[in-house]
Amino acid sequence: MSQELNYLSRRVATGRLSRRDFLGRATALGVSAAFANSLLAGAAKAQAPQRGGILKLGLKGGGTTDSLDPATASTLVSNFGTLWGEYLVARTPDGDGLERRLAEEFGGSPDAKMWTFKIRKDVEFHNGKTVTAEDVVATLQRHSDAKSKSGALGVLTSIETIKANGGEVVVALKDANVDFPYLMTDYHLIIQPNGGKDNPDAGISAGPYKVTVNEPGVRYGGERWANFWQLDKMGFADQVEVLAINDNTARISALQAGQVHIINKVDPKVVDLIKRVPNLKIETGPGPTYYCFNMFCDTPPFDNNDLRMALKLAIDRPEMVDKILHGYGTVGNDFPINATYRMFPDDIEQRTFDPVKAAFHYKKSGHSGSILLRFADAGFPGAVDAAQLYQQSCAKAGITLELKRVPDDGFWSEVWNKEPFHNTYWSGRATQDQMYSTTYLSTAEWNDTRFRNEKFDKLLIEARAEFDQDKRKNLYREMAIIVRDEGGVIAPMFSHFIDAISDKVGGYVGGDTNPFAFAKCWLTA
Repeated sequence: MSQELNYLSRRVATGRLSRRDFLGRATALGVSAAFANSLLAGAAKAQAPQRGGILKLGLKGGGTTDSLDPATASTLVSNFGTLWGEYLVARTPDGDGLERRLAEEFGGSPDAKMWTFKIRKDVEFHNGKTVTAEDVVATLQRHSDAKSKSGALGVLTSIETIKANGGEVVVALKDANVDFPYLMTDYHLIIQPNGGKDNPDAGISAGPYKVTVNEPGVRYGGERWANFWQLDKMGFADQVEVLAINDNTARISALQAGQVHIINKVDPKVVDLIKRVPNLKIETGPGPTYYCFNMFCDTPPFDNNDLRMALKLAIDRPEMVDKILHGYGTVGNDFPINATYRMFPDDIEQRTFDPVKAAFHYKKSGHSGSILLRFADAGFPGAVDAAQLYQQSCAKAGITLELKRVPDDGFWSEVWNKEPFHNTYWSGRATQDQMYSTTYLSTAEWNDTRFRNEKFDKLLIEARAEFDQDKRKNLYREMAIIVRDEGGVIAPMFSHFIDAISDKVGGYVGGDTNPFAFAKCWLTA
């Protein structure tokens, strides 16, 4: 009970839970109002930021081929990007709204086809240059150019023109998009001098830390940027160090030994063990992250929808949630949206494990022989066990799944989006439109299932322009069903985020909707 109350009191202190809701929960647990208020007072005091020290992070997802270029940033590099990068806007920690960053104001035309962003004055890049509207224009131009191979290309395809008008950036769209400002939260869209066109991997932006160390796949470092425009809100540590630690056991060992203060992507099966360590804490909660197995819809044998359907029906989703996530998640339904998104279509029939139907579709596909699945723990924690469970459930449908474990190092450059059947994960996006545009739109650079469907694309564009929420929800529902029944993603589970932190860290609020979590925390000792 005390652990739950301490956790909830920290959420009140960081604005993620109302005081009223906290007191209600405390009462339900049999705690007096006086004691509950004392916890809140203690939490508020503990949340007072402290400056100094070197904040050390042990993160998963790094590789030796990584680049600091935001356009192609890998998982770990994107986390480091929130320490040195600055954006037009960012999601609020609760995930529902937008925080104004370099754009101090923004607004759209009545038809949602013209959007204007007023750029904050007197903000400096790490090279001493003042951030201008022209830099923002150049950034958006670079990421919307197919030659950049930017992961944000899919969300920017609707842009017709981008212009600077004094201190404002004016974006004209080919089609209306009522959620366009949310697309600017894409982690690739770090604003850089001249848009990064000169030297995209220089690691120069206007964030709280200036890059000092860049050793791909090993470590990254930064020192507080003295001229950062918001030093009262983040950038409390003197320096930050990010260590690439892909091995789950090694990350935990580094945290226990005091070599790092925070680790991410904790394997659910060791959460209870970490909770018993006196100086460590677990931060966890629901989010939009989903673990999946991707099939290339344009590559044999996965270009046959009966085969894809057989593989979708041959996976035991509750077993995955129980044995891989250990309850820290929910079942997925083969489309990338869950209840954390607005307008979630909650009335779509849940797909279940059905070896009889799987065998029917497998036979109908005409395929014979084994099917090769490449996987790595870099794809998601517990991937080895998940692949084995999948192999066993496929066998019950008469499907022979051949497993090939690949190295974590190089997974994101050599396997993901390269091999026709592999495991991976997606951390979700701010809106359904952004998620679908990033990885399911036919023209998206990161369409990692090679799913191309003309009807789906038309519905996506139609939904962007729909102001009526009920009509828009119905459009998203139709899109979800298309992906579920015709797409190449097998999404058996949505995972809670699970981070582990030292008790020497204050102000940390994890979660997929809080991109600046590392930049906003501090060392208490």
